Amino acid sequence: MSNTWFTSDTHFGHEMVARLRGFESSEEHDAAIVANWNRAVKPDDIVWHLGDVGMGQASKFFPVLALLNGTKHLITGNHDAVWPGHRDSHKHQAKWLAYFDSVQAFAKRRVNDETVLLSHFPYYGDHTVEARHTQFRLRDEGAWLLHGHTHSKEKLGPFMGPVVLFGGEPSPRGRQVHVGLDAWELMPVSLGAIAGLIS
Repeated sequence: MSNTWFTSDTHFGHEMVARLRGFESSEEHDAAIVANWNRAVKPDDIVWHLGDVGMGQASKFFPVLALLNGTKHLITGNHDAVWPGHRDSHKHQAKWLAYFDSVQAFAKRRVNDETVLLSHFPYYGDHTVEARHTQFRLRDEGAWLLHGHTHSKEKLGPFMGPVVLFGGEPSPRGRQVHVGLDAWELMPVSLGAIAGLIS
């Protein structure tokens, strides 16, 4: 039986992120991320990667992707050449589909019988002073959102006031879970852990 995992912001080949995470080099960082990933994820598991796979030319970090267990689906991030916020993203689809079973800007899944959205970007927040790429963020209409991008150690939030759509019952806004490596000890997070957070 396969398990489902979520992660984001692996940033393979990214020297600055490697140093921020306490590694001497991107090679050391990447080896640790691969070891952590493969310790958790089995070959027949499913992984949803919520963007920012690597830095620089994809051909430099594609070999690392080939080392990772699981069937991988990509929700593109702003550092990915295939992200639709880049003018020539369509030119990269075929190459990225050699390493990911699907490549898309966002997705919808079910967790605990609830609709959960997947996006690289949170509804609210960033790792800079102001929120960037706002035109590429999903609108908060009360559904839970799994996201990356922030590099925060916080797993949940921020939570906002309720929203009422089309005269219905108030629905809580800002229900977002950060699945990035920085919040989960540089490991993918399991569907079970996500289900426990949003129950």
